[in-house]
Amino acid sequence: MNKFEYISDVAFTPAVKTIQERKGSRHAYARMEQNGSWESMITPELENYIAVQASFYMATVNADGQPYIQHRGGPAGFLKVLDAHTLAFADFSGNKQFISQGNLSENPKVHLFLMDYANRQRIKIWGEAKVIEDDVALLQRLMPQGYAAKPEQIIVIKLIAWDANCPQHIPVRFDGAKVKNALDEKDARIKALETEIASLRQK
Repeated sequence: MNKFEYISDVAFTPAVKTIQERKGSRHAYARMEQNGSWESMITPELENYIAVQASFYMATVNADGQPYIQHRGGPAGFLKVLDAHTLAFADFSGNKQFISQGNLSENPKVHLFLMDYANRQRIKIWGEAKVIEDDVALLQRLMPQGYAAKPEQIIVIKLIAWDANCPQHIPVRFDGAKVKNALDEKDARIKALETEIASLRQK
């Protein structure tokens, strides 16, 4: 699938490199290319990052070049690593517009954007995707245990490249359930300390 001189050429087209040259960043990115460019397989670090994500954004493009971005969410880890070059997820039933599926039927290219707002990290993934509607065994493997959602189909993504962005301009946001758990733990700790203080005063 890889037809690039450097893996980052999936994004750094000649037009992009011309602009980088004009704006002064081409030298730095040329050094990056010479030193290994971006990753072209799923590393343990990326797999660990994916395993705790509860949502991501997926971009597709139709035959006319019209882009579309869709948010996909579910329990942490619903996007799964099948092997060093393959991701997949159970695509849950929604508003039944099927824009992403239609786009993929015309153009398999796909881009995922995985945001970790709490830690101000983001991962960009380039790949090619296909929709599978009749693989019961794979669907059972991908469907999160106990999650009350209806799976519409499976989307399998063959990874081409991935890169991690710098944290600049990413706002810090926290998951509501994690915030609640942290506050509940704090309240329980305060109550335990108050009980201990009251006991010490009595003595």
